[in-house]
Amino acid sequence: MFSTQSTWLREVGVSREAIGMISWVALAYSLKFLWAPLLDRFDAPFFGARLGRRRGWMALIQIGAMLCLAGLAFGEPAKSLAWTIAFSFLLGFCGSTQDITIDGWRIAVAPPEKQGALSAASQVGYKIALLCAGAGALYIAQFQSWRAAYLAMACLMVVGFIANLFAPEPKAHIESSRGRKSLVETYAEPLKEFFARNGRYTLLFLLLLAIYRLPDFLSGVMANPLYIDLGFSKTDIANITKIFGFGVGLFGIFVGGWCASRFGLMPTLLVGGLAASASHLSLALLAHVGHDIRMLTLAICVENFAGGFAGTALIAFMSSLVSPLHAAAQYALLSSLYALPGKILGGFSGFAVAKFGYSGFFAGASCIGLPVVALCLAVWRVHAAQTKAGAEKDSLA
Repeated sequence: MFSTQSTWLREVGVSREAIGMISWVALAYSLKFLWAPLLDRFDAPFFGARLGRRRGWMALIQIGAMLCLAGLAFGEPAKSLAWTIAFSFLLGFCGSTQDITIDGWRIAVAPPEKQGALSAASQVGYKIALLCAGAGALYIAQFQSWRAAYLAMACLMVVGFIANLFAPEPKAHIESSRGRKSLVETYAEPLKEFFARNGRYTLLFLLLLAIYRLPDFLSGVMANPLYIDLGFSKTDIANITKIFGFGVGLFGIFVGGWCASRFGLMPTLLVGGLAASASHLSLALLAHVGHDIRMLTLAICVENFAGGFAGTALIAFMSSLVSPLHAAAQYALLSSLYALPGKILGGFSGFAVAKFGYSGFFAGASCIGLPVVALCLAVWRVHAAQTKAGAEKDSLA
């Protein structure tokens, strides 16, 4: 969503420095673990009693997101940037909370053997949503207006709202908000179990998560401003970065999944980290070459394939770290952590571009791949040792 908004902001003359800092409105996606346990314990106002706890929160949050998109539609960032920032912040909160509710519903509604299919459906739905909010919004903005684009996205929220009304409420028992565990215990138990199970290697795993996709988050904030500054139209951006990029990204996801099953998780994680970081050199080359459709297409091909491949590897790695007993809370924590450093540092990306230029900025982002590779090798060694120890323990049993 923010990549589309950054196009609008740059088009109306908002500085790159301001665009970079405005990206901080999406920090809610990296902080969602702070309120995720509360959605497991309490019902949503009004909707909770009528739809159940999971679907009740989904319905309430979908209405909130719809109103936020409508608020953005009636904003004019060139004249009142504060209005746009305020509604963007609220939209980030609603979107991140919707992620929590959907993950909670998905985990609770089906047995473990069906979770793979639900996860795949969730990823495909996410990609389609990105396509609508990316290419769809840019097409509408090009031929109508930005207001029409954001109102169209608000209307699309009705699809999810209606689907939620007909979705089954999980039959699994959800803990009552009274008399079971204190709030402190609700927050503390998943953390205690995670640190106890991973022991001295916990910080190593968390450090890898924190920087694995850091180059993507840094580059993502400045990618669309680069396209605008090079003179590409919104239609060019929609056709190549959104529609063509959508297909290439899906291909990268499938190849990443195949490699993980064929060659193992750790080799795939290593190759994905290296490829995703190095792929930003294509944007540095694009910035150097200038307005060239063929170069833009090549850059998007490299970027999206590597990003899809690395994303699949990272999700598989995070899933391997989660305990089935605390899957929802721990996964929310890990998925928040991997995005947090990039979201924070991404706010300064505009200043980096102003100082070093686009080529220097994207080349510098690629250099983060060096510590990523080093950490992947260290984690691979730990993972191999843990696997060997587990196998020896099973043989003795």
